[in-house]
Amino acid sequence: MIETSTTPLDGKCPTGPIETRWARHKEHLQLVGPTNRRKYNVIVVGTGLAGASAAATLGEQGYRVTAITYHDSPRRAHSVAAQGGINAAKNYQNDGDSVHRLFYDTVKGGDYRARESNVHRLAEVSANIIDQATAQGVPFAREYGGTLENRTFGGVLVSRTFYARGQTGQQLLYGAYQSLMRQVDKKSVNLLTMKDVLDIIVVDGHARGVVVRDLKTGKLDAITADAVLLCTGGYSNAFYLSTNAMKCNVTATWRAHKRGAFFANPCYTQIHPTCIPEHGESQSKLTLMSESLRNDGRVWVPRKGKDTRAPGAIPAAERYYYLEERYPTFGNMVPRDVASRNAKYVCDDGLGVGQTGRAVFLDFKDAIERLGKEEIARRYGNLFDMYEKIAGENPYQTPMKIYPAPHYTMGGLWVDYDLMSNLPGLFVLGEANFSDHGANRLGASALMQGLADGYFVIPYTLAPYLAKYGNKGGVAADHAEVRGALEGVAQKTEKLMSIKGERTVESFHKELGNVMLDKCGMSRTEAGLNEAIAKIRALRSEFWENVRILPDKDATLNVELEKAHRVADFLEFSELMCVDARERNESCGGHFREEYQTDDGEAKRDDENYAYAAAWEFNGVGADPTLHKEPLTFEFVKLTQRSYK
Repeated sequence: MIETSTTPLDGKCPTGPIETRWARHKEHLQLVGPTNRRKYNVIVVGTGLAGASAAATLGEQGYRVTAITYHDSPRRAHSVAAQGGINAAKNYQNDGDSVHRLFYDTVKGGDYRARESNVHRLAEVSANIIDQATAQGVPFAREYGGTLENRTFGGVLVSRTFYARGQTGQQLLYGAYQSLMRQVDKKSVNLLTMKDVLDIIVVDGHARGVVVRDLKTGKLDAITADAVLLCTGGYSNAFYLSTNAMKCNVTATWRAHKRGAFFANPCYTQIHPTCIPEHGESQSKLTLMSESLRNDGRVWVPRKGKDTRAPGAIPAAERYYYLEERYPTFGNMVPRDVASRNAKYVCDDGLGVGQTGRAVFLDFKDAIERLGKEEIARRYGNLFDMYEKIAGENPYQTPMKIYPAPHYTMGGLWVDYDLMSNLPGLFVLGEANFSDHGANRLGASALMQGLADGYFVIPYTLAPYLAKYGNKGGVAADHAEVRGALEGVAQKTEKLMSIKGERTVESFHKELGNVMLDKCGMSRTEAGLNEAIAKIRALRSEFWENVRILPDKDATLNVELEKAHRVADFLEFSELMCVDARERNESCGGHFREEYQTDDGEAKRDDENYAYAAAWEFNGVGADPTLHKEPLTFEFVKLTQRSYK
């Protein structure tokens, strides 16, 4: 039986006109003077867009920053893989865009399960991000006259997405990276590479440091500070096969959760509609094909099942352009959750293509005839090349085959308006927090949130906490809580190494992923979620009895041990995902409960009972968590049944 707290969570959002909330909030924030900032130590975990931008900006302000990554270089952070673009309310196309429209589209796209105040702030600062990135030299695409070019993404009716061909994340990360390395050179940022954060140090109820394991030597160290910023991304690898890099994990946020930080809306996961389909059982990850391709590619399947003709041999009358027919206003540019579910529907109906029948066509024939091959290559050339290398087919000549795959997670650690978790001193930025996207993220908004949090939010909201609670020097290395955290990680590592069972770490991860994708993936049911919880508990028990880690030495580079820590956390966290999905008896955005849908198969919300963020408190492995609710109020966007028809 799930216990629910009777005290509502307070997001500490400003009140009054939403257009001025952020500005008025900044005016009343306590400051730390330039000469005092060097007295404060700040840890930034993760060096993707959120982490690199935060570390660079705080270092520039004068704080003493320690930036930690488990990569050999910040440039390997998974932000580098983002392809399609970044949203900003610049209205360069003069097509009716505005801060309010970006705010409205984001709230609606998230199926009315996000805070209005956070979303409006995100829309406000979006334009600043483009100016910042352009000043850094990020090579955004430009029109003939030299002005920055835009394209559209799913769930909107304007063109507000800035892009750098199909490498937008890479170029934005390089911009943030060069700013970070400038601060490293100035010695305001201490960059630690190949360090894996395995615990949060909590002293007197405040986050005061982290425990790291050196991935080359196995040595454990404690790093203490006045505040900790987690910028560690999402948890899509709970599904095993996802578009995330194989090292992406939930470990830092999950272990912070076990130290007292609430985990919010873990069931809000995004299945991206345009990915290269799975090719075999030995595959270890899936490949994203940017949503931007739906600007010019048309999605279709044959109207007749098991049609073995070549795509070009199927006449137009025998093609089912299902998104264009079902959603005439938005067509192929519906939001991701809608596009993904519809791909699943047509494949479930036997209309899918390819050897497995779990794929649909993304066809560029009409766009090539209309615009020419050279223009399509200019827009998407690197994506077409990548597809041909992986799939062995030339998309200029034959349609791509695509199918949905786990991609992004809207859930994360609960934070207030200042991006601080309920655990004082622990701030959470970017995809690692829950705050901005509700139950479904619109395309090209992940990069926007990561850079907004790092460049334009945390530099304001961190100072009041440091001014009030910072002890100007951190915590002594021999403090009891520091020693206890180090000993706890050492004991867990020793336990993993001592099991010496018969199954690989990979086999447990893969089995878990199959359970999660089947029971807690694109659609869920109460019965299926209960079945998943039982299977996860049994699998977790077997893991701690039968896993085998080779080489059986800790004090060395040991990728299997590194992976074992992460899979152990996924085996705990995935249960919470399923519990959250089971307890939310509605459908909204990427959380689709089959019991709660409209007559035409769309998500059916229950605003009377579920208009809240679900923040979960850890009570022990296998024990029922406690639910804390943050009510969501909508003053500026009217709650309606979401429609893209």
